[in-house]
Amino acid sequence: MAISLTNHQYGKAETHLVRIVRDTARHEIRDLNVSTALRGPFDEAYLTGDQSLVLPTDTQKNTAYAFAKKHGVASPEAYGVTLARHFVDDVAPVVGARVEIEEFTWQRAVIEGVEHTHTWTRTGPEVRTAAITVEPGEAGETVTHVIGGLKDFIILKSTGSEFHDFLVDEYTTLQPTTDRVMATSLTAKWRVDPAAVDSVDWEALYPGVKAVMIREFATLQSLALQQTLWHMGKAVLETFPELVEIHLVAPNKHHFVVDLAPFGLENNNEVFHADDRPYGLIEATIARDDAPDAGSSWRHSAGLA
Repeated sequence: MAISLTNHQYGKAETHLVRIVRDTARHEIRDLNVSTALRGPFDEAYLTGDQSLVLPTDTQKNTAYAFAKKHGVASPEAYGVTLARHFVDDVAPVVGARVEIEEFTWQRAVIEGVEHTHTWTRTGPEVRTAAITVEPGEAGETVTHVIGGLKDFIILKSTGSEFHDFLVDEYTTLQPTTDRVMATSLTAKWRVDPAAVDSVDWEALYPGVKAVMIREFATLQSLALQQTLWHMGKAVLETFPELVEIHLVAPNKHHFVVDLAPFGLENNNEVFHADDRPYGLIEATIARDDAPDAGSSWRHSAGLA
């Protein structure tokens, strides 16, 4: 029976870089965690230890830092596209590259009511993510895939959520409800049409997608978190024609009403126990029927995005 090396990639994971723009007295900051992975004819590095075609992971790290200086960080997506295309276009053995990025947000310190020019505090309700894959297409041309996204986005509404008429068996103890807290720590990833990658306004797209998802979460009278995810994803694709697919992962952050009767108190959906585990885990992928092929854009490396 033969044994084969069937798949591989290698790279430098989690290069944490901070880019400060100091061109004026008011500085700007971008804080990125960058992972790179290269794909190509690297079989011999695994099979015999031959490193002659291997670009060291340390070089990949250095390139990430250098490109932050040379090309700036207008957005994590734009930076990632430039970096991934460099590895494929300028490093001869490389035929595909994956760049995954987390962005951590900061807000300016306010001193006596005035934003400070060069001091920030770490903040942000979520982590922005981007995953860029550059690889050969079906006709041999180079294709750039971009998946934008967010994770750790915690959102909660205190009413407007129901859950009832579900399947019941001998192990069911959950009681139906027409009024409950709905909360989740959302992960969302949206895939851009490769034909639109070079024309997208990344800094407008990200807050726009987030605003649509918040709107749908807040305004839908939800019968289940599954229904909410469908409406969120569908609305995003209807609003942004440059997006062809969205994947949503939503752990249900359960809030259980505390029994205050032993203390002579009525609890009308006012005091809850926030239970962190176990939790329902709801996932959905919504795509256009004519979405172009995703290639290996969903194949992760470090798993940052």
